[in-house]
This record gives sequence, structure tokens and C-alpha cells, in this order.
Amino acid sequence: MHRIVLLGAPVEEGSGRRGCRMGPDAYRTAGIVEELEALGHEVEDRGNVLPAAASDAVSDTSRLKELQTVAGWTRSLFVASRELARGPAFPIYLGGDHALSLGTVAGHAAAATEQGRPLFVLWLDAHADFNTFETTESGNLHGTPLAFACGLPGFEPLLGEPIPAVVDPANVCLLGLRSVDPRERGLVREAGVEAHDMRAIDERGISALLAPFLDRVAAAEGLLHVSLDVDFLDPGIAPAVGTTVPGGATFREAHLVMELLHDAGSVSSLDLVELNPFLDERGRTARLMVDLTASLFGRKVLDRPTRSF
Repeated sequence: MHRIVLLGAPVEEGSGRRGCRMGPDAYRTAGIVEELEALGHEVEDRGNVLPAAASDAVSDTSRLKELQTVAGWTRSLFVASRELARGPAFPIYLGGDHALSLGTVAGHAAAATEQGRPLFVLWLDAHADFNTFETTESGNLHGTPLAFACGLPGFEPLLGEPIPAVVDPANVCLLGLRSVDPRERGLVREAGVEAHDMRAIDERGISALLAPFLDRVAAAEGLLHVSLDVDFLDPGIAPAVGTTVPGGATFREAHLVMELLHDAGSVSSLDLVELNPFLDERGRTARLMVDLTASLFGRKVLDRPTRSF
């Protein structure tokens, strides 16, 4: 049994469109607390975090959209996640767009360093999110969290200081890629990040790609942060995302990932990001994300409830 803490982060400024701020409450409405409690876990919902003041962020935001506000979210989530990572509970961060991971991954990396353990990151996403302030083509900061966490330069405005601890790029696995900017692709390769696109999944199977990474986490006695973006999933089964890319993970591929993660027992924290309920169909995406979370926490295929839509 786990003690689980839910923390909402209704950030939408990183994505360039409205709707993600409704994500945390959509997960609650979809029954995330009840599903996890039904599996025997103790769940505490701490509500939603608020952005901190970030008046010292750079003032030229003509290219970087909503930098001041995203910096505020980053600072508050960094403090909150570092504190949660120091405790015994398993944190689940309810987003909100993927800019929330600017704070959560940095916070968990800092806590892991304090504990003398390496932090590994599994990024389940159609995008690499490895852009810097210089390379981002859209200016939307939800495309930058991994570059920030891995210590690439130029991100000082987000925390007002250099990031306290960085994630070793060799400890990052990108899974499900379908859309990567040209300059961003070069950064991923130069950093040595493990990256698997959907062709690799098609050719080799998702378990064959994930298992060696999980073995490395176990061998290093590492902590594993998982960041699950709605657009990891095929939009045919998960339409509630503003960055739809065809050809994503199927229902069974996604559940298999979660089941393998549960079996490995290495996951220590989770982001659920980019859910935009404004774009959903009768809550189907929110329910699927809750179901995937339940699989991560031990629900078996034969335990799945039958629903009528």
C-alpha cells in the first residue's frame, strides 16, 4: 500500500492555449481519489498550488510566451515537489500543461541529490520537450522542461538562480516520440538522451524498449519520476489535448507501460499533464488517464470496471 499525495497545478500559460487549468479538477471528477483508494492506497488531496511571484524574471517576453507566469509556477512547484520528495508519500502532480514539470522534475532532482541517489526520468510524450529559450520555435515553455532539468544553459530566469541539481541526460528515456523540432533533435542527440519514437515501438514492441531502462534504474537503486503527457496516447482514444499528433500509443500499449512500471517498483513520483477538458468528449480522456494511473498502482486487467458510455 502507498500513501499518495495529490497536488494540482492548474497551469496553462506554458501551452499557448486555454483549457489546461481545468485539468486538476477533471481528474478529481473522473474519480482518481476513489480509484486509488479502491486499490487499498491512502490518498490525500492537497488541492491546488498557486504560482509564486517572479518579478525578477527577464522582462523581454516577446518571444517567450508568459515567461513571468511560468517562472512563478516553476518556483512554487519546485519548492512543493522538493518537500514532497523528502517525505514518505508518493506525489502525483495533476496538470495543467507540461510546463509544470519545470518545477516538479527540478524539485525531485534536488531531493534525490540530498538523498545521494540518482534520479531517472521516463518521459511519455509525443514531443521531446528538450528545447531551450533559444531553440524554441513556438515560444511556448511547455516544450522546455527536460532541457531545463538536464542543466542546459539559459534558464536562470525560471528559478532566479542556477538549478540546484540536474538530471543526468543518460538517465532520461523518451518514449513515444512523433514530433521533434530539428534543432531540438540535435540537442537530444548531443546530450545522449535515450529516445524512442513510435517506429521503434512498432518494430520492437514497447516492453522491449522499456525493460532495459527499468533494469538500469534498479541496478543504480535510482528514483524514477514518470511524466505522462496526454499526447503520448493516440488522439483517437485521448482527444483532450491541444497538441494532438496522430499515431500515438494504443490503449493496450499505454496500459502495458503502466503495468511494467508497477512490476518494477521503481516509480517514486508522477506527472499527469496536458489534459484539456475543454477539448474532451464526455470526459473520456480524463477517465483513461485515471485508469492508467490505477494500472501504475496495481490494478490488473481483470479488475477493470465495465463502463457504458
